[in-house]
Amino acid sequence: MLLGLSAIWGGSYLLIKIGLRDLSPEMVAFARIALAAAVLLVIAARRGALAPLRGRLGWVALLGAVQVAGPFLLIAAGEQSISSSLAGILVATTPIFTAILALRLDPEERSEGMRLVGVGIGIAGVVAIFGLDLSGSGVLGGLAVVLASFGYAVGGFVYKARFADAPPLGVVAGVMAASALMLLVPAAATLPTSAPSIGPVAAVVALGLFGTGLAFVIFYALIASVGPARTMLVSYVAPGFAVIYGAWFLSEPITAGKVIGLAAVLVGSWLGVGGRVRGEVAVEEAAVASESP
Repeated sequence: MLLGLSAIWGGSYLLIKIGLRDLSPEMVAFARIALAAAVLLVIAARRGALAPLRGRLGWVALLGAVQVAGPFLLIAAGEQSISSSLAGILVATTPIFTAILALRLDPEERSEGMRLVGVGIGIAGVVAIFGLDLSGSGVLGGLAVVLASFGYAVGGFVYKARFADAPPLGVVAGVMAASALMLLVPAAATLPTSAPSIGPVAAVVALGLFGTGLAFVIFYALIASVGPARTMLVSYVAPGFAVIYGAWFLSEPITAGKVIGLAAVLVGSWLGVGGRVRGEVAVEEAAVASESP
């Protein structure tokens, strides 16, 4: 599920970039959310998945603001001045924010030992990207994506605290509906003056059905089963897909900053989930065996 979600979300940055050719960031964010909401609300209603949201509409709105409407708009705005692959890599700051917030919000999710080292390596990768690949308006674009990542991290804790017992399909449908309402006015204010071409339209449709609807169902299911910290590691894996998609379909250059940054976040991902070298595993297994009856 983690790899599937990474492949889908890694492609979202490519689709956003294509959508921005004819549409504003507000329109791209609203259209993908509204499409996902239209489909998911029907399915969720038929399955009775919306009933558990009663009495939690305020939390649904908060989750929509910090984890969907806000981040989607910020990422689209950021991609106006940075490449799709860089946007994908910078979302790797999400686990960093998750680890920092966990110190205060969720002791069960705190990073310790080598997991904490992994977070540090991830930070180094992001610093390398800002130092080597971003300048001028690109810095602001990068910061917009980093701020979106902070929203993703906050949303993970909100979901775990308030919706872990609710069906993921119902939560996604409700959150998408609330987020679409939040962006309705900004999107209407930036309607294109002429009909967009088929490429951007198709990109937004794919964003809505797969990069938004399907992806968030998987995302919330993972949070409910393994917690927000491990789920946020999708932000470490998705950049690899984003770089490949950007280079293959948009001819985006693979720079030194991207290579260094991507390598750092991938190593951070492995350590972040408790990865260990073979020798360490062997020593631990031997210790356990010596204590067995």
